Amino acid sequence: MKNADVTFLLFTQVKNKIVDWSKVNMPPYKKLSEKMKKLENCNYCIELAKKLEFSVVGIGGKDILDVNKKLILSILYQTMRAYTLVILQKCAESDKPIKDEEIVAWVNEKLSENQKTTRITGFKDTTIASSRCVIDLIDGMKPGFIRYNMVAEGETDEDKLSNAKYAISMGRKIGAKLYALPEDLVEVKAKMVLTVFACMMAVDHALSAAKK
Repeated sequence: MKNADVTFLLFTQVKNKIVDWSKVNMPPYKKLSEKMKKLENCNYCIELAKKLEFSVVGIGGKDILDVNKKLILSILYQTMRAYTLVILQKCAESDKPIKDEEIVAWVNEKLSENQKTTRITGFKDTTIASSRCVIDLIDGMKPGFIRYNMVAEGETDEDKLSNAKYAISMGRKIGAKLYALPEDLVEVKAKMVLTVFACMMAVDHALSAAKK
């Protein structure tokens, strides 16, 4: 990570050819110039992050070089989110970026279509903590796939975590590339919750396309 080389590869997954590899210093480095070459890479990483319209206020190349975990995770999260939305956009065959509101609307429409009573108002909705909406969504996408005798009411912390683990597991089984943790649902971490629903939406579009 100190060399930012992994980040460059991730950026190309979000936007092809965004990295000008002629500007990247590749190892091996000479001993006397190693730190400077790595810093140049890290500065270029921040430059590219800005081109991707990531929020990098207060983040500099030196933060990456110094392995500032909090700031690095901020960039990695934004890369992860952007990648998820790119995949979703491709699956939806849309020429425009998918907005958060569209994902929320899709979730509620899918739940309603399949006679589910759960709904969400957004990615910060506290009811998401029970994971019932995610579980219902999965069952709506693949009717009968969920074994509801394994689903708890989700009122206690223990039940919430149990439901979240089941939701993530079943989501992956239907093909969703979920990298969120069960705790992200229980704690309703909006940024990670978004990736869960976006990945589910991408799978739904893929399933619909396969039926055509």
